[in-house]
Amino acid sequence: MAFPQPLAAPPPRISLVVPAFDEERLLPQLLASVEVARRSFARGREAIEVLVADNASTDRTAQIAADHGCRVARVEKRAIAAARNGGAAAARGEIVAFTDADGRIHPRTFDEIDRAMSDPRLVGGATGLTMERWSLGIGLTFALALPWLWLWRFDSGVVFCRRHDFDAVGGYDEELRFGEDVAFLLALSRHGKASRRRLTRLRGVKTVASARKFDLHGDWHFFTRMPALGWRFLRGHRDLTRFAERYWYRRER
Repeated sequence: MAFPQPLAAPPPRISLVVPAFDEERLLPQLLASVEVARRSFARGREAIEVLVADNASTDRTAQIAADHGCRVARVEKRAIAAARNGGAAAARGEIVAFTDADGRIHPRTFDEIDRAMSDPRLVGGATGLTMERWSLGIGLTFALALPWLWLWRFDSGVVFCRRHDFDAVGGYDEELRFGEDVAFLLALSRHGKASRRRLTRLRGVKTVASARKFDLHGDWHFFTRMPALGWRFLRGHRDLTRFAERYWYRRER
């Protein structure tokens, strides 16, 4: 006697990819905020898939992710772009979204992404972010970046697009040690223009970003240290790589 086979679970609507390197301290607060947003999602919790792209961590990052019910994709190449791509490669959702491991997302994040991606005029976008703490130095740093964000419709927080558009632009550029997020949104914007689609910035669902780089380097470090980045750019690739290793890839970041 033949028994009916169980129906396969439908693919998730959204796959959230979290690149993570030695994030055992801050990852739990992100995943707690993700769980709240999953339970609030109008399509149901199971319509959201969470993947932690473990970027060769040496601590309990992978175990913490697994304990929270996340899928874990191990990515050995130490590059943020490679971690994002590695997580996306394992994702099953119609929409792929990306957020950093040290933030906290808004409870309505997935509903707003779902709404935006139901609009055929949009190619993707971001939620935007706010800081977990503010100071004069942090505020002026944001003020310096805002004109560029408004001009290009670029932003950060949770970045998202349809899976087929992510594949069409080739994902994140793994040759870039930093700035891969800006390059990705620029490529996505250009791709969208070919079919008269644009990026969007969502309203009212900003991600809360960690201030740990300001805690480590000082609230004014963009004004006191970042000008040296231009000098390193002129001196060549090797100097830029050393800077990136210290600023984005050191364990104490």
